[in-house]
Amino acid sequence: MTKLVMNFDLRHPAHLGANGRDTYRAALDMCAWADDHGFARIGLGEHHQSPDGYIPAPLVVAGAIGACTRDVRVRLSVLLAPLYDPIRLAEEVAVADLCLSGRLDLGLGVGYVEHDFEMFGADYHRRGKFLDELLPVLRQAWTGEPFEYRGTTVRVTPRPVQEPMPIFVGGASRAGIRRAVELADGYFPPGLPIGWEKYRAQVVALGRPDPGEFAPRGPIFLWVTEEGKHDVWTRLAPHVRHQIDSYAGWTADAYGEPQGPFVPERDVENLRQGGAYDVLTPAEVLALVEDLGPDGELHFNPLLAGIDPDDAWRMLHLVEREVLPHVEATR
Repeated sequence: MTKLVMNFDLRHPAHLGANGRDTYRAALDMCAWADDHGFARIGLGEHHQSPDGYIPAPLVVAGAIGACTRDVRVRLSVLLAPLYDPIRLAEEVAVADLCLSGRLDLGLGVGYVEHDFEMFGADYHRRGKFLDELLPVLRQAWTGEPFEYRGTTVRVTPRPVQEPMPIFVGGASRAGIRRAVELADGYFPPGLPIGWEKYRAQVVALGRPDPGEFAPRGPIFLWVTEEGKHDVWTRLAPHVRHQIDSYAGWTADAYGEPQGPFVPERDVENLRQGGAYDVLTPAEVLALVEDLGPDGELHFNPLLAGIDPDDAWRMLHLVEREVLPHVEATR
């Protein structure tokens, strides 16, 4: 059974005709639509100081999604934990989980954009140590009982719905995988099977239950159309290019060169980035679902980098008519 996933970063670049009000309103309406149509989860990320308005407060958005959905889960992948006060983070996660009636999947990471840390006066070079120390504090906080923290007695209320509240760790580094194995309840890989296999091997080596194989996934951006593909690519190209260029810049600053599929590319014909971005007909989507198998995941990102909400809705309604009736979805 296929898992249907909808992802948002809520960018709204003004030079592409987008604005925050319309983007956020459309995203919440699309979350309600996804909930009604059997989607398994909604994914949110986090960045700061982004000129295009990339979500800086995913816990706020998660709470808002809770108000317009009933079943779909919300995955934070990932929350930039070192930028938060630990006690305030514990409170806000608890409230978001309550707004979602226990449907929050909390992924924490150390981040990689040094510029984000400068904004908060956080120590970029100590971010891994911070996360190691944070996880037991969160677990203690969510008991709802008083405990000693930094020389004073504190108590976090209310408590989350989930008991215990699971903590997942994201990131592809060796330290991130080690942290997921030793300190967390699970691992959110950044879309790459290699990180999952390393995590899985370490978990099994410790005698724990095998978490299974990495779920096969479709493109990180999938657009469904009955129009001519060249025309669609031409219309989508500025938005795809905007996302690729921004991630390429962030990863190049952090690692010395662009990472993953986010390699700057000017040619419309090559924007697929090896299949990470794709435009398919409904029939091709159904063939993809068949290829992915019963454990596959189909990912949509309908508002990618300021795509007009009206265009996004036309695409989703096509999915509703021509794809979803033929897909057995699971939450």
